[in-house]
Amino acid sequence: MFSFFQKKEYLVDHLHGLVDIHNHILPGIDDGAKTVDDSLELLKGFSEFGMTNFICTPHIMHNHYDNTPNTINKAYDKLSRELDKNGLKDTKIQCAAEHMIDDNFENILENEKIMPLQNDYLLVEMSFLQPSLNFDVSIEKIAQHRYFPILAHPERYMYYHGKYGKYPSMKTKGILFQLNLLSLTPDSYGPEVVKMADKLLEDGLIDFVGTDVHNKRQLGLLKEIKVSKKLLTRLYPVIERTIQSFY
Repeated sequence: MFSFFQKKEYLVDHLHGLVDIHNHILPGIDDGAKTVDDSLELLKGFSEFGMTNFICTPHIMHNHYDNTPNTINKAYDKLSRELDKNGLKDTKIQCAAEHMIDDNFENILENEKIMPLQNDYLLVEMSFLQPSLNFDVSIEKIAQHRYFPILAHPERYMYYHGKYGKYPSMKTKGILFQLNLLSLTPDSYGPEVVKMADKLLEDGLIDFVGTDVHNKRQLGLLKEIKVSKKLLTRLYPVIERTIQSFY
């Protein structure tokens, strides 16, 4: 008998083995984990549902988080040394960055101060207030440097919600989309972001997923997300593509 009340399942029950390509776990260098202990607590929380492989992506944001390969690698080394002695020998971390497309982005790109994922992909973002004025030029230059641009959390850019055609237009330019799994609950960024996340998944525009977890509160939200089987059907190929591309 048909039921109007579709049974939902916990999202984390389907994330075992996922490579998290977007998070703020490295300690003390952006608005994510503040200390090594914070980082370890997050990693232990993830391991409880089978997520043990991470590409850490702290912000590189001019005049806010002026990180460099040097500062990121130092934080990575600090955390790496603590994994085994804290019961996380099965957890693997790598480091890259989430690059703000701002007035300094092209400079760090030209001077090879960027931090790609798996050598080939570059995770980028824009302000949540307005699109980056140099976005199109920066995307062209990323391609010229033989990187694949991945736009972080496209569902969160509210200024595109009323201009949906912008999303498929960006895809035609070779831009890949990474969905935040936290966007699947209104408790994270609000109901409008949930609707856009669902729409982008429905239309097959999402390439990869990541958590974008910064802190214990957000990890708690992730653990509480329930999704329908219909949504899981859309998520499965994206999860699998993320694992295959970054494992």
